[in-house]
Amino acid sequence: MEPDNMHALSALGMSRVVAGLWRLPDWRMSANELLGFVEGCIERGVTTFDHAEVYGRGAVEAAFGEALALKPSLRAGIQLVSKAGIRFATASADGAPIKYYDTDSGYLREAVEQSLRRLKTDYLDLFLIHRPDSLASIDDIALTADALVAQGKIRAFGVSNFSARQFELLHAKVPLATNQIEFSPFELAALDGDMFAVLSQANVSPMIWSPLGGGRLLANDDDVALRVRRVMTALQPKYGAANWLSIAYAWVARLPGAPYVVSGSRRLESVQAAVDGLRIELSRPDWYAILEAARGQPVR
Repeated sequence: MEPDNMHALSALGMSRVVAGLWRLPDWRMSANELLGFVEGCIERGVTTFDHAEVYGRGAVEAAFGEALALKPSLRAGIQLVSKAGIRFATASADGAPIKYYDTDSGYLREAVEQSLRRLKTDYLDLFLIHRPDSLASIDDIALTADALVAQGKIRAFGVSNFSARQFELLHAKVPLATNQIEFSPFELAALDGDMFAVLSQANVSPMIWSPLGGGRLLANDDDVALRVRRVMTALQPKYGAANWLSIAYAWVARLPGAPYVVSGSRRLESVQAAVDGLRIELSRPDWYAILEAARGQPVR
C-alpha cells in the first residue's frame, strides 16, 4: 500500500503507471493520433502523463496541449506532471550551447506559466524540479512552491533526481509529493544508497523513470540485458504474466514505498504490460534472483 500522506501521489488521483512523453517527437504522431494514444492509456487505467519543459524544448507539452484541445473533457480525468530547471544558454566565447540548472523563483514561476499555456490547462497536478541546482536557495524554493499551490497553479510539488540528503533538506521546508528517480537493472544507485529508506520514512512514494534502462533491457547484444531477461522469462509462467515485461515492472513495483513507474513506450501493449506488472507481487527469492542477474554475482 502507498504511504498514508495527504501529499501522496494517490491523493492526487495519479495512476501507478505514468505515461512518459519525452520521446514523443520521435513518435511523429498527429494530434488525432496522440489523442488516440491518450484515450488508450485511460482505457487501461493510466491517467497520469509526464512532461518536462526540456522535452523537445516545449514541443512535447505543446503537442499534448493540441491533442487535449480536441477533447477538453478529458482534462478532468487525467493528471498532468511537468518538470523544469534544466536550461540552455549560449557561451559568449565560442557560441557553444551550455546546459545549466536554475531554481530561481522568477524562473520557476514563469516555467509553470509556460507549461500551462502549452498544455492548455489552468493547473498542473504535480510540478517537479528536474535536477538539483548547486546554486539553489532552499528557502526560496519552498516559498515559491507554497505560492504556486496557493495560487492554484499547481496541486502539488516535488523533485526529480535529488539525492537522499537533498530530498530531506527540502522536504523539511515544504511537503514533497515524490522524488522522480532513475532505477532499473542497469541503474541500482538508489537501491545501494538509502534513497528508498528515506522516502519510506517520509511517507513518500518514489516515481521511477527509465525502469527498462531506456530500452536497454530489450537489447540482444547486451550481456546484462540477456541475463536479466532469461530470469524474467523463466518467472513469467509462474506468475501467469502474458509478457516478461510485466515481470520487469513487477520487480520495480516490489520496492518499498509503492513506487509509481514511468512507461516511455508509444505501444499500448507495453503500457498494458506495465499495468499488469504492478498487479504482480514477486516473492523475495524471485526478486533477489533478478537482482543477482542484474549484478552478475550472488547476493552477499
